[in-house]
Amino acid sequence: MNDYEALLRLQQIDLELMRDSRRLKAMPQQKRIAAADAAKRKVAGELTKIVGQRKDAELELQDAEAEHEHLMQKTDEVKALAQEGDYRQASSIEQQLTSLAKKMEKIEFNYKEMSDRLKRLQKAERNARDLDAKIDEERTAQQESFERDTADIMARVRQLAEERKRMVAALDEDTLARYDAAAKRFGGLAVEKLEGNVPSICRVKLQPSLFSDLKHAGSITECPYCHRLLVTEEVAD
Repeated sequence: MNDYEALLRLQQIDLELMRDSRRLKAMPQQKRIAAADAAKRKVAGELTKIVGQRKDAELELQDAEAEHEHLMQKTDEVKALAQEGDYRQASSIEQQLTSLAKKMEKIEFNYKEMSDRLKRLQKAERNARDLDAKIDEERTAQQESFERDTADIMARVRQLAEERKRMVAALDEDTLARYDAAAKRFGGLAVEKLEGNVPSICRVKLQPSLFSDLKHAGSITECPYCHRLLVTEEVAD
């Protein structure tokens, strides 16, 4: 295969790969997979927040239980002093018991609210984890459906990728660099060929003198009008 034939085939391969890429991106499963990924990120953020709140609620409840236990022990100690019959401390003991009772009453009042809050957070965490699992199931199902529906396209993409390597190997570095630059500039339509004295893409008729110069410039040159790579040799379609 001549270098200009390899160049034209390289462009054809790249255009086919671009079309296949658009087909793959347009598959309905792709949108659903992207939606599942977005939903999973959102759930992950919510779950992180809920887990943090649930841990804080557990610590608050544990602290309340520990404080209540401490107050119970302190109450028992004060009651033990009262049983010793030291009437000179009776007033002080009564004040201590009253203070301890108020503190316990406050803890007991708040305990139910804290307990209910923990239960709500635990439920929210379970729901979030269940939703996360459902999203994973849906994404897996869509991925499997995508792979089934695109098996033929992916097989062709792999074949084209292998053929592309051979075309690249047939071209020198300078030609490849010029091709890559033109492909980026012109959206993949980097190479045109002469059809008579008219370039196949830009379609600007060459003047006789310019046509003669290009024919003597080599099989791969540059279009003077659009600056794409121009194959001057006749190539069968």
